[in-house]
Amino acid sequence: MTRKLRLGVNIDHVATIRNARGGDHPDPVRAAILAAEAGADGITAHLREDRRHITDRDIDRLMAEIDLPLNLEMAATEEMLAIALRHRPHAACIVPERREERTTEGGLDADGHRETLAPMVARLSDAGVRVSLFIEPSERQIDAAIHLNAPVVEFHTGRYAHRGGEARTEELKRIADCAALAVKNGIEPHAGHGLTFDNVIPVAAIPQIAELNIGHFLIGEAIFTGLDASVRRMRELMDQAR
Repeated sequence: MTRKLRLGVNIDHVATIRNARGGDHPDPVRAAILAAEAGADGITAHLREDRRHITDRDIDRLMAEIDLPLNLEMAATEEMLAIALRHRPHAACIVPERREERTTEGGLDADGHRETLAPMVARLSDAGVRVSLFIEPSERQIDAAIHLNAPVVEFHTGRYAHRGGEARTEELKRIADCAALAVKNGIEPHAGHGLTFDNVIPVAAIPQIAELNIGHFLIGEAIFTGLDASVRRMRELMDQAR
């Protein structure tokens, strides 16, 4: 029997809209609660160094007010490590971060930053935080995750989402092959970035993938249909794939 594929809803861009004018509306914590009611299995929030969307207060409230597991996306910095160790969320996903980027533009080079990442992965794991590395689907990056003792990898699906035709087919195969390799080595594979109603099913159908993290599209679609309907539709498509 194929296991249920988990859906993590990223609420960053509710905070982006709030921050455009200041104040408290729309409230990302309220969005997290609504997403949970609509079928989300977890909540993802990226606390960036420049606090462009999610803020420290949002993390405080998410930890206190939601019942779902919180996946804290974070850069590999001492500041973010200290915040993660203070809050001890269910999971911490280490992502690349550049101040000038609009959104995360690719996977973390875990192989090239092993010396920096090793003590962070160890300290988070010792604190009971499940560590995930947001990487490109490649054997080299999976090998780095193995040596770093990371229990989870999340594959960047941006290349798959933003290509078409044969290039998309090739990228999908790469994701599937790397998901199988991760599982073979005791690592749980997740995936996310750029996934929509139109492209999610092939990724969701990869049997080894345990979780998809989706945010921008769901928040954007919620403008037209409401967050409840947006999350429920994604949940339906993911279930259909399995």
